[in-house]
Amino acid sequence: MPMKVLPDLLPTDFDTPPSNELLLPHGIIGFGGYKRAELLYLPDHLPFLWMKLHGATDHLHFVVIEPGGIVPDYQPELFDDDADALDLRDPAEAMILNVVTLRRQDPVEATANLIGPIVVNRRTRLGRQLVISNYSRYSAHHPLVENAQSHTLARSA
Repeated sequence: MPMKVLPDLLPTDFDTPPSNELLLPHGIIGFGGYKRAELLYLPDHLPFLWMKLHGATDHLHFVVIEPGGIVPDYQPELFDDDADALDLRDPAEAMILNVVTLRRQDPVEATANLIGPIVVNRRTRLGRQLVISNYSRYSAHHPLVENAQSHTLARSA
């Protein structure tokens, strides 16, 4: 049975001290050479976070969100193999990060990839981007702001 993970924001109160560094042994889709990342919290940018990927010679930045409280009814489920690979012992250990796409730098048209989140073990800081087992319930272009145009964009993508 797939592991349900909690997309809500939870304090990191496990054995490891809090850190903004993540280890991504497989990188993320399209950027396999970037094995480390930092989460950057800028108070005036919340709920958006910056994920800075570190490569051998350069850095890339992505905008991500933790979907709890932002995407209603988002309940990602992980395949057992993915949960095992991340050594997730409890659903509360899973930090869910969804990559955000901004169209023409217009926040009203921002979408989030709900199908392929980056899942991080809060205890070990080990993460990987994966396809959730209940992917058919969600979109890779989920509108973050509800309006008629965003529904059209999400369906056409």
